[in-house]
Amino acid sequence: SDEKFVYNEQLSSSRLPPCSTFKIWNTLIGAEGHLLVSPDQAFYWWDGKVRAFPDWNQNLTLSAAFRVSCVPAFQNLARQIGPARMQQWIDLLNYGNRDISSGIDDFWLPQKGKHSIRISPLEQASLLKSLFNGLLPFSESSTNLLFQILLANETAKGKLYGKTGSGDYLGGKDGGRIGWYVGYVLSHSKRYAFACLVLSNDASGALAKTLSTNIFKDSGLL
Repeated sequence: SDEKFVYNEQLSSSRLPPCSTFKIWNTLIGAEGHLLVSPDQAFYWWDGKVRAFPDWNQNLTLSAAFRVSCVPAFQNLARQIGPARMQQWIDLLNYGNRDISSGIDDFWLPQKGKHSIRISPLEQASLLKSLFNGLLPFSESSTNLLFQILLANETAKGKLYGKTGSGDYLGGKDGGRIGWYVGYVLSHSKRYAFACLVLSNDASGALAKTLSTNIFKDSGLL
């Protein structure tokens, strides 16, 4: 219907680093390059380096790596895709400011002193809407693969598909952290693309997911 519901007009059009929500597009681009074929494929081989998130300190399938948002796993994928092919897709999608110059394996992450790619909540939601309406140049097999690992919750009323993102917010009056939750809801045979962005000292993807889920429950979609 193209109907929009917007809270905080100014923030909804402000571009910020997408953090781990970029894993949605990293996955699709990897699938189009035949690097990803199944949610259960062996995807990440732990290098033995102990990282702050215990779930990352093990070998992971694609589905598991996506679920625990394993940054090094998707950095490896981005390096396999390569700068030239990644830039082609970023341009094709018209993704945010389209700037990946800070590096092939970190351009979506907030980095102090570096210029990372930036995108607004409205742009995030618009891209998801185009994706599930079949308006983007991804194959059916690639989108089906993504949707399998993107499913986050299912109730009698609907299904929630989404990806969190968290990171430091370097500058700004609203606080020191970014929290994203981006995806879509399938309910009553209708689909609703969404993007939730939180800026505060305690912001996180988990917080954005909780806020989004509560909104959808209050609205009778979940």
